[in-house]
Amino acid sequence: MKRFLFLLVAGAAWLLAAPQAHAQFGVKGGVNFAELQGRDGESSSYKTFYHVGILYQWNVLGPLAIQPELQYSVQGGDLKGAFTDYTTKLHYFTVPVLAKVTLGPIFVEAGPQFGYLVHATQDGKVQISNTNGSASYGQVSQTATSQYKGADFSLAAGAGLKFSGLSLGARYVAGLNDINDAQYITGLNDPRLQNRVFQLYAALQFGK
Repeated sequence: MKRFLFLLVAGAAWLLAAPQAHAQFGVKGGVNFAELQGRDGESSSYKTFYHVGILYQWNVLGPLAIQPELQYSVQGGDLKGAFTDYTTKLHYFTVPVLAKVTLGPIFVEAGPQFGYLVHATQDGKVQISNTNGSASYGQVSQTATSQYKGADFSLAAGAGLKFSGLSLGARYVAGLNDINDAQYITGLNDPRLQNRVFQLYAALQFGK
């Protein structure tokens, strides 16, 4: 973790030292439509959350730019099974590092994204007892950070339109690694539990 933070700070310092005539700084925010896929015994559905952040577009050559970002992103989704029906919220700091190609007002972007889990919660109902075939359910609202891994590695790709300093875009982020860390729950620790996030966003950029 210390090495990751060192590389993040060093990379940011290097980018800030780049010629300002060939770079743009920006702020962004938007909507997340997020889902958790792959848990055995539960079906998942998308839930609406949000993300906010900053970006730095370094124009490398012609239409090609490199765009690192730092975001605060709320992800997760609804999970429903035979004994559960609850919403999971995963609060991440995410760092996408994207290659971006702009042709006229149209841009496309793609690259890796690294996420660090800050906090996780679960809200909903779970079965607390089953007597003579009669199930009893209870409401839960609890911290669940320990049930999810701290690191999330993803691939991001998207496209959008840029009008002077305003950009409007859409992006899909697909998690690559298993984020489930609740290994003590028999039958629910499926290695395919991954983040899926569709983002719509607006960004304001400053510079040339």
